[in-house]
Amino acid sequence: MSQLLSSTSVCFQPPLLGFKGTSCSVEKRGCCLGLKPFRASQKTWPKISCAMNMSAHQSDDDRKIQLAQLIDKARKLWDSSPEPVKNFPWNTTLGNFIQLVLDLTLAVVKYLAVPVFAVTCISELSYCAHQRKLFVVPIPVLLGAAVAGILKDTALELSPRLRDAQVPWHLIAIAIVFTLIKLPGPYYPYWGRILIPHFANGVLLRALWFAIFWNRRPKVLKMTDSDS
Repeated sequence: MSQLLSSTSVCFQPPLLGFKGTSCSVEKRGCCLGLKPFRASQKTWPKISCAMNMSAHQSDDDRKIQLAQLIDKARKLWDSSPEPVKNFPWNTTLGNFIQLVLDLTLAVVKYLAVPVFAVTCISELSYCAHQRKLFVVPIPVLLGAAVAGILKDTALELSPRLRDAQVPWHLIAIAIVFTLIKLPGPYYPYWGRILIPHFANGVLLRALWFAIFWNRRPKVLKMTDSDS
């Protein structure tokens, strides 16, 4: 029995995935077990990238085809629509709708701008009072008011049509720009938090003053026309 065990070689192949057992070399007392490590095939990455590129090209082509089909369907629908629909003033209606949206936006901004401006001014003044820098506040405010007058005169010189416009677009543009400068006030450096918001406040106060006179101007012109 011992002779049979010594002369018989045992070849064991582990059932692990990716390992290959080698052929056993027969000896008198024992067996040889050889394992080769699993090596991942590196050729799969180019295949995956190629497949991704192909799918991307196919998706772009599909989108283009769907867009072309949608345009064709819209054109056929427009061609098959009745004449009253074709003769309807769509461009004028769209212009009136945009004008209505702008008027509503301006009305909302007009009624909300003053309370928000007052709250932010109080907050900035309280910060300056906490830092004991209230004596510095009038300087940037006066500079901002002077800059607002210069910007208004420059806009009217560059575009004389603004003098007869019903909406003071140049004042609105000035207010939007300096509101965007004012909003990140807490994120400025130390002196920036003190000077920049109050400089913007001076510009906004002067622009608001100009807007009030701008709204009163047509009433004055009507009164002068009626008296004459």
